[in-house]
Amino acid sequence: MGKLSGRVAIITGAASGIGRAAAKLFSEAGAYVVIADLSDKVNETLAQVTAAGGKGEAIVGDVATGAVVDQLIAAAEKQGGLDVMFANAGVSGGLPGLMELTAEHWNNVLRINTVGVFLAVQAAARVMVPRGKGSIICTASVAGIRSGAGGMPYSASKAGVISIVQTGANQMAGSGVRINAVCPGLTETGMTQIVFDRARERGTEGKIGQLNPLRRGAVPEEIARVALFLASDDASYVNGQAIAVDGGLSSSHPVVPGKMA
Repeated sequence: MGKLSGRVAIITGAASGIGRAAAKLFSEAGAYVVIADLSDKVNETLAQVTAAGGKGEAIVGDVATGAVVDQLIAAAEKQGGLDVMFANAGVSGGLPGLMELTAEHWNNVLRINTVGVFLAVQAAARVMVPRGKGSIICTASVAGIRSGAGGMPYSASKAGVISIVQTGANQMAGSGVRINAVCPGLTETGMTQIVFDRARERGTEGKIGQLNPLRRGAVPEEIARVALFLASDDASYVNGQAIAVDGGLSSSHPVVPGKMA
């Protein structure tokens, strides 16, 4: 029996990276996975899930819209009800400087990263609270904890996700529903692939993640394992938390290696 045996989990942003890794891990743990992404590569994720003996379905669409979120909830309800919501979809928004940013750029990043997460949380709460149980997980970022890990719109959007988790935990107090955020550090996903590819081309891969104590970047499975923990009963007393999974980056202010010996 897996940790999620007999449960139904929605995972957004599942076409690649953390979402794809979570879909496979949640399925291996026994969950029926309803996965979604704006990219039709989400169907490739589903193929990998089913090839490994798992069960689920894929929906292609923009999860920052209420209509697509409603589709996901309906699909979960057909399987007996929603147990886990992993609101993972997001975009980086690039790194335009303060002086170059536009309102349009801000609106697009916050629409996907923050409003999209809110819609998923709200929809999940509406079905979980009456049942008196459920786990909601949101992908935030170390960029939402402090500056230096992303551009201004991205960082603000992820800080917003952490706030949604904290306020959501209190607004659902006494319901039996838990909500938490996972805050990845630099992780090799489709969103960050260019960073890793350029480092390999230059022969500087060893510098990736050099500011964190583990001195490396993460792989998606390392983040997905924390999401699996939060989805399961192993995390039954974990609520309203923003858990950094960053190799220790947020444990300290950056220093020049060797200067603090």
